[in-house]
Amino acid sequence: MQSRWIALAVLGLAALTVAAAQGLTWASASAAGPATARLAAAHPAAAAPTAADSAAGDPPAAGGVAAGASRAVAAVLDLTGAVSPATSHYVIRGLADAQARGDRLVILEMDTPGGLDTSMRDIIRAILASPIPVVAYVAPSGARAASAGTYILYSCEIAAMAPATNLGAATPVEIGGGTAPTTEERKQINDAVAYIRGLAELRGRNADWAEKAVRGAASLPASAALQSHVIDLIATSVPDLLEKLDGRQVKVGAATVVLATRGIATERIEPDWRTRLLAVITHPTVAYGLMLIGIYGLLLEGYNPGAVLPGVAGAIALLVALFAFQILSVNYAGLALIALGVGMIIGEFFFPTYGSLGVGGLIAFVVGSIILFDTDVQGLNVALPIIAGVATAGGAILLGLVYLVTRSMRRPVVTGREGMVGATAEAFEDFTERGRVRFGGELWNARSAKPVHAGQQVRIVRVEGLLLWVEPV
Repeated sequence: MQSRWIALAVLGLAALTVAAAQGLTWASASAAGPATARLAAAHPAAAAPTAADSAAGDPPAAGGVAAGASRAVAAVLDLTGAVSPATSHYVIRGLADAQARGDRLVILEMDTPGGLDTSMRDIIRAILASPIPVVAYVAPSGARAASAGTYILYSCEIAAMAPATNLGAATPVEIGGGTAPTTEERKQINDAVAYIRGLAELRGRNADWAEKAVRGAASLPASAALQSHVIDLIATSVPDLLEKLDGRQVKVGAATVVLATRGIATERIEPDWRTRLLAVITHPTVAYGLMLIGIYGLLLEGYNPGAVLPGVAGAIALLVALFAFQILSVNYAGLALIALGVGMIIGEFFFPTYGSLGVGGLIAFVVGSIILFDTDVQGLNVALPIIAGVATAGGAILLGLVYLVTRSMRRPVVTGREGMVGATAEAFEDFTERGRVRFGGELWNARSAKPVHAGQQVRIVRVEGLLLWVEPV
């Protein structure tokens, strides 16, 4: 019965984490693109071929590449939220799908606060290797392409923004603070500067401002970005963007392509199930919850062997959490502190430390949880209220454990020889020095310094082997 309740408790923890994950799934999956209609015409004219398409075809590219040879469709990818492993998986897959279908160009609609450097570089590599022109479009109004988003925008053949949007603040987030930068921080800054200047020179954009965005966290609104030659144009919507792109020449690889985008249809590429699953399990809060389920599940299985379900659920959850940690930017010092904290809390159950091990373990667990994910990007760290809730629950359990142990230590011993001392027995016969008494349903040899009568109550004062020293009550 006890194992059943333990199993139900583990299932409850898993259900709570899954429920929290569902609340985060769409926010995380939106980082990989929202679920939208597969086909979305830019405007009614998109359904019918344009006059240019009905004629001899699109204008030939200067480099010998005919833009009309492609399908008259613009693929739209939504990069919303933090740049994460799920985002890079989605963008890379979307670019591959657009290439396989022969789409005319790809529009990367962006609204991001930044994200992981590794995921950003994966996206940029895919954009630079794409044989299809990629247009970065910061939209809708109020959106931003901050930090990693600025690098991605600089890597695209065309950079566009909607009114009332901004970009910049591209300084690596782990750098910054009031003290002078260390050698390692200077290396990271210089590496980031060289990277974004290389992208700017490749696309013919303002490299000096790009360096300011990295070194000084400079930012620009859309209008100033256009005047500073950071972006190529401002468009109010995707149809307006396609109208303004028509006839522009872009360099794709070694070839120059003339864009024919007036009146073409748009298709939004949805994230597949693998991308959605990756977006869920690599969300820091979900990965943290899976780690907790794994730890507590294995602990419950260890304290109640044979329950099976807590151990199975805990092992699976812990393995999935470790997989997520491998992908995410994890601070291994934080992970080590969490492991140390769990070990100290377990040790509290076996060593009489009166809570010192448990308190130390709880502190290590909380500090490790706070520094676990080595990033300050919004959406890519564990929410502090969750850490506070876990710490509060752990502290309450620890206090309850210390209280129960202290209370049990104050109780008189009720087993063994110590438990017999002070107990009462009944004289089985009359005796002066040696005789027999009845205790616990058994007859014991007894000695007494005073005469004892049969049926009289006596108190046990000492136990020597199988001999009881008693005295009349």
